[in-house]
Amino acid sequence: MTSALDALLDEVRLPVTAPRRFDVAAGLRRLAADAGRRTPITEIARAAQAGQRLGVVCRWVLNEPAVADHVAKIAEGPDRGPLTEEHLDVDGALAFACLLYLTRHPESAQFWWQLAAGAGSRAAAYCLHLHHLALGESRRARHWFHQLTHSMADTAPPDRAFLDGLELFARYVRANGSTALAPTGGLEIEIDRLAARTPGRVIVARPDRQLVDRLQEFAAGR
Repeated sequence: MTSALDALLDEVRLPVTAPRRFDVAAGLRRLAADAGRRTPITEIARAAQAGQRLGVVCRWVLNEPAVADHVAKIAEGPDRGPLTEEHLDVDGALAFACLLYLTRHPESAQFWWQLAAGAGSRAAAYCLHLHHLALGESRRARHWFHQLTHSMADTAPPDRAFLDGLELFARYVRANGSTALAPTGGLEIEIDRLAARTPGRVIVARPDRQLVDRLQEFAAGR
């Protein structure tokens, strides 16, 4: 009986092989491939750096001395007609876009950056380049970089040394901080008020006098 049982067990026994070391990196790559989410680490780092650079640029813009005056030129009012590209204050549209971005309304910022870039702002084109790069949208990022460096004939494009210098400065700010102030809570409240007046997710409404007043207070407090 015992010998018969042993023979039966021998027939069904699973072969035993030496244990293999599990390759964690290979396993993660397979999981990412299966889920359709393979993203090289370099692309993730590049997107994060672009977002950080964009924050630095937006703070620079918002801390310019005449920022409130420029935003006032695009603000709505009883004596103002429709805002057209011909009468658009480019610096005002750029500053408003940067304010929208820093108060966590990136889609609205993209709308106003596009208005400013369409009117010839290389700074707005650069913001759009960084914005799309941060989202991982490489094709759109390349489009706006081409606009920045080639297509706007009215002003001289920034050279490679300037852009490299901006990257170095962004790294410095990331490591050491910056004296350029971020928007205050009061400005965030004003942007949220404008958002509540606008149907949909994108703030196409122009800034108003109340927001301009708050921006002047922000500028005075620097």
